[in-house]
Amino acid sequence: MKKLSTLPPFDEEHRRRMRQLLDDHAAACSGSALVGYTVIDSPIGRLLLAATELGLVRVAFESEGIDAVLAELAAQITPQVVEAPEQLQPFAAQIDEYFAGQRRDFDLPLDWRLATGFRGQVQRHLMTIPFGSTQSYSEIATALGRPNAVRAVGSGCAQNPIPFIVPCHRVLRADGSLGGYRGGLEAKELLLELEAAER
Repeated sequence: MKKLSTLPPFDEEHRRRMRQLLDDHAAACSGSALVGYTVIDSPIGRLLLAATELGLVRVAFESEGIDAVLAELAAQITPQVVEAPEQLQPFAAQIDEYFAGQRRDFDLPLDWRLATGFRGQVQRHLMTIPFGSTQSYSEIATALGRPNAVRAVGSGCAQNPIPFIVPCHRVLRADGSLGGYRGGLEAKELLLELEAAER
């Protein structure tokens, strides 16, 4: 995998510049909101990264179908979905650092608009699971005050719009087995092994 230069944290200046770039694109597209995207290579396959002026809104695995995900974003957020590799470069750089063992926590603005209802609560809870640690579906259900909602927790993990940045791969079955994963079990196992090695 091509190594990107190490960047400083995604600070307010980065956010301001990205908002401005996206606003400029949107102004050129009849003033509507805009989703910028790029596709990058990674050890778990090609990944689609998509962001709005608020932050990263979607990470998708190639197996999900890049064109299908772009069509979903156009339907769910805005028809103005444009390729914007320069705007997404800070996101790509942090992902590269993560896979290179140089980063444990992502410092990226996130757009949570696709994380709604109880699934959204589950997805926000995932951010509390530390690097190198895991929780079970039942532990998360209990933590959210709904101990019988184990299946709903599984659904929240499966529908996570920002996988591995929002670390659904850190959720296992009560017996320690992997459970499911949007990017496939091989990808989930690789992510867990990477984090275990870097602990």
